Amino acid sequence: MKDFIVKDINLAEVGKKRVEWARRQMPVLQIIRDRYEKEKPLDGIKITACLHVTVETANLIHTLHTGGAKIALTGSNPLSTQDDVAAALAADGINVYAFRGENETEYYECLDEALKIRPDVTLDDGADTIARVHEKGIEGIMGGCEETTTGVIRLRALSAEGRLRFPVIAVNDAETKMMFDNRYGTGQSTLHGIMNATNFLFAGKTVVVVGYGWCGRGVALRAKGLGSRIVVVEANPRKALEAVMDGYRVMPMREAAKIGDLFITVTGDISAIRREHFEVMQDGALIANSGHFNVEINIPELEDLAIETNEVKEDVVEYVMRDGRRLYLLAEGRLVNLACAFGHPPEVMDMSFANQALCVRHIVENHEKLRNEVYSVPKPIDEEVARLKLESLGVEVEELTEEQKKYLSSWDFGT
Repeated sequence: MKDFIVKDINLAEVGKKRVEWARRQMPVLQIIRDRYEKEKPLDGIKITACLHVTVETANLIHTLHTGGAKIALTGSNPLSTQDDVAAALAADGINVYAFRGENETEYYECLDEALKIRPDVTLDDGADTIARVHEKGIEGIMGGCEETTTGVIRLRALSAEGRLRFPVIAVNDAETKMMFDNRYGTGQSTLHGIMNATNFLFAGKTVVVVGYGWCGRGVALRAKGLGSRIVVVEANPRKALEAVMDGYRVMPMREAAKIGDLFITVTGDISAIRREHFEVMQDGALIANSGHFNVEINIPELEDLAIETNEVKEDVVEYVMRDGRRLYLLAEGRLVNLACAFGHPPEVMDMSFANQALCVRHIVENHEKLRNEVYSVPKPIDEEVARLKLESLGVEVEELTEEQKKYLSSWDFGT
């Protein structure tokens, strides 16, 4: 097992300063880290983590390491690793195998290197680690955590087939993750990535948001706030109705494709934008993705339609159609908020990674009681994260009286 695989270990000092800056914006995780330093609840536990290697992730890794865990970290997307952060972690003695720009072979070589630790617990963002564990038949794993919607979908499918070989907690579905990380984090960081890559003016433009889950809600809300006209494409009737009630136009992709200036996919599904849509898009349309995998935009069909491709600037590729129209794909169709920006702000990742840290402990302490299925985050953990976040913000909430508690748990109070 190699100690680390990073782009340039000499970037460590720059990375450490950035990690420290993020730590100051993550008070909940710091509280847990201080607690873990005293209690050592993960002493001797080995963890393979396949996550976006960012400053926020570094603070999660330090928290788990402080709790006694030995960790091997690899990146969960070829374009999301921040090389200075990977170097900083390696310099601190963490086994880290990640660098920006990995090809598919390098990506899985890094993942396989991280699995050589023979983990007791896995942490995933996209479920690639768990899929690899199942492919290779690696035994002895207590359980895992999954961070994102796409990964949870994969794992629930695996569980439905009766093939999941150890318990997994769907950290993504915690209210203190999904409602804040997915909505406010994805909303802000996606627009940040698009602006970094293109300097796009949102005011007065038609932005098509494909998918209206929590991520789509966040993207639409932020784009609207910058003056855009929002069109939502959504297959789920309830979510589509919600988008209507939120004041957005809702239509099928075949119609939205004709009027959009910018398209952003956040569906967690495949081919949300495909050949029939590329064929009717306006000249100059921008296409970006904030779903986990680069399959939401059917890139092979876009390439097949183009008679010429040009990299007009970093992370922006121009596809010239036969009729002269030009379409622009950002960040190879990968996560635009991480490929072209810093990802989610630390203030929201504070809650997501607090859930991760507490769920790892829950798995270690309870794995013998858990079945091989996908679990929700235990409600006490979710509520503790919310309580700690409010305390860190100096916000005091109302407390129910005993009379109110009794009323809420009784049936005999009538008209």
